[in-house]
Amino acid sequence: MRSVKQPPRLPIHPFRQLGPGLITGAADDDPSGIATYSQAGAQFGFSMLWTMVFTLPLMTSIQNISARIGYVTGHGLAANIKRAFPRPVVLGVVGLLLLANTLNIAADFAAMAEALRLLLGGSPHVYAVTFGLASLVLQVFLPYHRYVAWLKWLTLALLAYVGVAFLVHLDWQEVALRTVQPQLPLARDTLLTVVAVFGTTISPYLFFWQAAQEVEDKEAGAPHTPAEVRRHLRRIKWDTRIGMAFSNLIAFFIILATAATLHAAGVTDIQTSAQAAQALRPVAGDWAFLLFALGIIGTGLLAVPVLAGSAAYAVAEAAGWEGSLSLRLEQGQGRGFYGVIAVATLGGVALCFTPFDPVKELFWSAVLNGVIAVPIMVVMMLLATRTSVMGPHVIGRRLRWLGWLATAAMACVVVALGVTSF
Repeated sequence: MRSVKQPPRLPIHPFRQLGPGLITGAADDDPSGIATYSQAGAQFGFSMLWTMVFTLPLMTSIQNISARIGYVTGHGLAANIKRAFPRPVVLGVVGLLLLANTLNIAADFAAMAEALRLLLGGSPHVYAVTFGLASLVLQVFLPYHRYVAWLKWLTLALLAYVGVAFLVHLDWQEVALRTVQPQLPLARDTLLTVVAVFGTTISPYLFFWQAAQEVEDKEAGAPHTPAEVRRHLRRIKWDTRIGMAFSNLIAFFIILATAATLHAAGVTDIQTSAQAAQALRPVAGDWAFLLFALGIIGTGLLAVPVLAGSAAYAVAEAAGWEGSLSLRLEQGQGRGFYGVIAVATLGGVALCFTPFDPVKELFWSAVLNGVIAVPIMVVMMLLATRTSVMGPHVIGRRLRWLGWLATAAMACVVVALGVTSF
């Protein structure tokens, strides 16, 4: 029998393979992240830069693991937890995620409203309601991939923080020294900030989101043969590395910019969004508030669907509902799924009417994410190392060590914070 010659396999072009990992990385620099990194730079100067270097391999590994679980199993994290663990574990994980995400959404809306108030004046409550309704309508009636491509351009305003580092006079030798040898007091405030930075960098909602997006990509026609699954796993690794590197690079320069401006000027406690915007004045001048507002609003509109969507994926998977952002509500599809998105989004809007400052809300939501991440990461690691879940694609030794190191590091700072607090 005459064999048919197979066409040569085209090489992988890395930048054409970027997808869920890049979106996840961009969403990680949300208003919560901006506020937390700004507070870290203002309070501790260059001595908090080490966190971005330390967390990069850890967040890359844990996001890679979550994406692999979603792609290999064809199910999201909550569905896998439901299949492998008792019901109380599922309810606990999903409940913690829903709580953390709703509070994070509230903090993001509050910061977005405050940013717009800096530009236009008016009532931040009106702006919060407007942002909430607009975000909800976009999530329900417009596919996320359509409008997210436009929102990502607004996040380029955050590159102004990179510009600050090159326009302000800096002792780069001192920056490098404090990055590898930070001078930090072993006190509760230090540990609180480290937990907040870790929590906004390695956030639970990002685990659920990237896993769910890989599931949707697979259902949309991704290959299933063993050889092509391995090829896709390599794409996931590259995609995740690029996305997390971008996320941490921006975060590094936010800390650096606020350290070189606010901390150097003696401003060590950011009480308002306006103070955070001051860090951009050396590069932006009178345009500082505009750039700051666009960055906050752009990253907020980018991140809120990720926060609400990840909660909806988790609840739908735990409840056995159909869940996908491609479902059409007007055709009677995904009512439970979109109902969770509505509850999380509108619940976040309602919490904006509390009397707390947006910057403080963002900071404490990051702390909460850091605390909640620990049990979720433990469950993820157990899933990723079980052949009953992953089959022949269980994570390798190197990824296993990095994943457990990330989990242990997060647990250590949370425990240390608890000890110093009580």
